[in-house]
Amino acid sequence: MTAPEDLHPDIAAALEEIPGGVVIDATHAHWPDLGMTMDVPPGDEEKAVGSCATGNVCAFNGTGLSGTRVSWSSCGTYAPGMTVRSIANARSAGYAQARSSSGSVLATAIAGSWANVSGSVADVRCVP
Repeated sequence: MTAPEDLHPDIAAALEEIPGGVVIDATHAHWPDLGMTMDVPPGDEEKAVGSCATGNVCAFNGTGLSGTRVSWSSCGTYAPGMTVRSIANARSAGYAQARSSSGSVLATAIAGSWANVSGSVADVRCVP
């Protein structure tokens, strides 16, 4: 089992903010009830995480799909538990939105695309 002090800071912060998370290891966590995972890439991959897995909606704490990634396998509205600077929609239909606490849309990614985000993201919403 990973000791709390060994967790990556992004994982620790998300576990504190979003209940129900399960630590996989120091850089991976899963929220079974939300269908959400968080993966922190190794330091040498920090700038080149790549894109979201087919069928998922993802949020990244770096622009251009870089940095720590949170992904959801089901469509809904989720608090990402971290700062969001880009989103991806790897679904075949619908769109994903990064929204502020007032519900304003900060960025939209249509099916098969991604977008950088500016502003403070409160939630990521997937619309089928």
